[in-house]
Amino acid sequence: QVQLVESGGGSVQAGGSLRLSCGSSQYGWNTQRVGWFRQVPGNEREGVAAILFGAGTTYYADSIKGRFTVSQDTGRNTVYLQMDSLKPEDTAMYYCALGSARRGREWYDEAKYDYWGQGTQVTVSS
Repeated sequence: QVQLVESGGGSVQAGGSLRLSCGSSQYGWNTQRVGWFRQVPGNEREGVAAILFGAGTTYYADSIKGRFTVSQDTGRNTVYLQMDSLKPEDTAMYYCALGSARRGREWYDEAKYDYWGQGTQVTVSS
């Protein structure tokens, strides 16, 4: 069983920045895709960004493009989500997820991921 550990959430004012981390010491991530999702109570989980671990190919939702950056540290088996110019509508619980990149190109589809972190809350005040 793979365990993903997230950190870095918190509360900031609009325009501020946060960096989320997602790591695991239990698995080699080459050929894996790491996705970031967010969810507001009462809404469906939304794909925010993803990265093909190793290759470094990145994907972004239109709603955050230009403000968020996903990156990797292959030596630490860790993926980061740098969130800049945060807006109140970015407030949500953020999750990282791990799945095989061979399961299709739909990086934003939560069904393509097998393992999930516990979530970290991001709150942006106006």
